[in-house]
Amino acid sequence: MLKYFIGFVLVVLILAYGTIIFFSHTPRLPFPNEAKYITNDNSSNTLYDLPPRITSTSTPHKNEDGIVLSIVIPCYNETKRLGKMLDEAVEYLVDNYNHKFEILIVDDGSSDGTDKFALKKATELNLKPHVLRVIQLQQNRGKGGAVTHGLLHTRGKYGLFVDADGATRFSDIGKLIEFMNSLKPNEPGVAIGSRAHMVNTDAVVKRSFIRNFLMYGLHTLVYIFGIRDIQDTQCGFKMFNFESIKRIYPHMHTERWIFDVEVLLLGEIQKIKLKELPVNWQEIDGSKVDLAKDSIGMAIDLVVTRLAYLLGIYKLNESGRLNKKNL
Repeated sequence: MLKYFIGFVLVVLILAYGTIIFFSHTPRLPFPNEAKYITNDNSSNTLYDLPPRITSTSTPHKNEDGIVLSIVIPCYNETKRLGKMLDEAVEYLVDNYNHKFEILIVDDGSSDGTDKFALKKATELNLKPHVLRVIQLQQNRGKGGAVTHGLLHTRGKYGLFVDADGATRFSDIGKLIEFMNSLKPNEPGVAIGSRAHMVNTDAVVKRSFIRNFLMYGLHTLVYIFGIRDIQDTQCGFKMFNFESIKRIYPHMHTERWIFDVEVLLLGEIQKIKLKELPVNWQEIDGSKVDLAKDSIGMAIDLVVTRLAYLLGIYKLNESGRLNKKNL
């Protein structure tokens, strides 16, 4: 009887392991044209080279332009929301980091002219060419894939990814920078914008029942399978220094909505200092999340990601490419 039970357990474990492998992700390598960008120099057809892609073995770029802050904005059909966000962002950046910032718009296969809209907006805001850079992905990768691609091509001392909707107040960058400046030289750190303090405010309470139900359900799964020290893993307002970018993003597998959890898992695995900081946030219409479809996908990705690291399917080897010639 015992041998049948052991056999049954082994079959279940093998099936579970196979299922995790089946649902696991290996991100595609960037296409050659995705290492290029366009800017507002009156010649949107001219492609310029991005700085070399950051890997886990990279040393900091020379950064001869003195860029302190790199802003990465993943975009998919964002012409209706991006303008207001850029207005606020550029005003703050010019006042606080003039000539020391860059904005990377990662156009994730948009069909509404997001790329041209961003370039036009850069001109309206009097940004010099190459301050705002538009990277066009040849094929849609998902928000996580766009963020990863953008951060791996930044030049700044700090890299911040923000959502195109402008839901988070841009001036809250100051709180994240304060934490970053408290770190020791070459110490990796991640500053995490958080909405956890707003759980009982109108911004959250007045959301639809289904959105709040799914939000709390996701938080429960995150707690069970992943992150227990961070209350808000999904806020699209996170800052990284170079050391944390090189330790986290080359190893990323998840490219869809739940990618934030893998970012934080990789931070915890490598004992990177993580700090959750309260930010101001408001609900903005136009979300690209399909509540039913994407919630199921997020739950599957969360479970797969956590178990893949526990079972050694995912490793700190740049998605299996670390020892290969082409990274």
